[in-house]
Amino acid sequence: MPDAAPVSRAAVVVNPTKLDDQETFRKSVRRVMEDHGWDEPLWLETTPEDPGRGQAESAVSAGVGLVLACGGDGTVTACAEGVADTGVPLAIIPMGTGNLLARNIGLPTGLDEALAVALDGVQQPIDAGRVNGTLFVVMAGLGLDAEMLRGASDPLKKRLGWFAYAISAARHLGDRPVRVTVSADGGRRRRMRASTLVVGNVGWLRGGLPLLPDARPDDGMLDAVVLIAGGPARWLAVAAAIVLRRQAHGKIYRVKFTELQVWLDHEQAWELDGELMGSSRQLTVVAQPGALLLRMPPESA
Repeated sequence: MPDAAPVSRAAVVVNPTKLDDQETFRKSVRRVMEDHGWDEPLWLETTPEDPGRGQAESAVSAGVGLVLACGGDGTVTACAEGVADTGVPLAIIPMGTGNLLARNIGLPTGLDEALAVALDGVQQPIDAGRVNGTLFVVMAGLGLDAEMLRGASDPLKKRLGWFAYAISAARHLGDRPVRVTVSADGGRRRRMRASTLVVGNVGWLRGGLPLLPDARPDDGMLDAVVLIAGGPARWLAVAAAIVLRRQAHGKIYRVKFTELQVWLDHEQAWELDGELMGSSRQLTVVAQPGALLLRMPPESA
C-alpha cells in the first residue's frame, strides 16, 4: 500500500511585539492548522535588525509550502521581499495598526478566520513595486505622508491605534508644499508643488478613503497621486474631492505607470509601507508585475 501524501508545512513569521500572549497565539495557530490538515509549522520571530525578510528567505530555503506574515504592514513587506519571485505563496495574519494590504483585499481580522484564508484561500498573483530598489506592496510616499509617520510614536500608536496617525497628520496640515518634478514611463516632465506624493499598489486607506481609486494589485501597474494643499482649509477641499471622487483642478494629479521618476529640489523624508526610509532628492519607482503569490479570500480574487 503506497504511503500517504505528506502533509504540507507552513512557516509562521511573527512580530513578537504585536503579541500579548505568545503561547495562546501558538496554540491557536496549531489548532487551526491541525484542523486543516497541516503539519506543525516552522516558527520564526522577527527582530529589530531583521523585520522578516531573512526569516522568510530561511523558510523558503527550508522548503515550506507557505509563509504566514503575522504582524503589521512592515512585517508583511519584509516577508514579501523574502518570497518575491520564488513561487512560495504569502499569507497575511493582520496584527498591526494599519494593515492596509489586508484591508484592501478584504481579509478578515479575526485570527481563526485569517488563518482559514491563509490555509485554504485562493492563491492569486499580485504586483509589487520598488522605490530606489526597495520592495513595497502597499504604498510609499513623501511630504505629509512621511511626516505623519514620523510624528506617530510607537507609544502613541499603542495607546490610540490609527488615531495616532490622524493626530500627527493634523500637526502638519500647514506645512509648505515642496517642489517636485515627475515623469511617468519616460513621458514629459511635470513640475509642480506637492503637499504629499503617494505611489501605491492598492488604493484604499483606513476609513474607506479612496486615495488611489483606480489602483489594482494585479494590473501590472502602479498608481501615483500628488496632492496640492497647504493649510487646513485647502486640505479640507482636497479631502472632499477624494471622498466624493470629484475633479479638483490644480489640487490633485494622478497617473498610472510602470516606472516613475521623481526629482525634488531638496532632500525629503519618504516612507515605504509605513516605515521611514531616510531622505532623498530623487526616487525611482518601478512596478514588478506578478511578483508575489498571495492567499486571498475567494471573493477578493
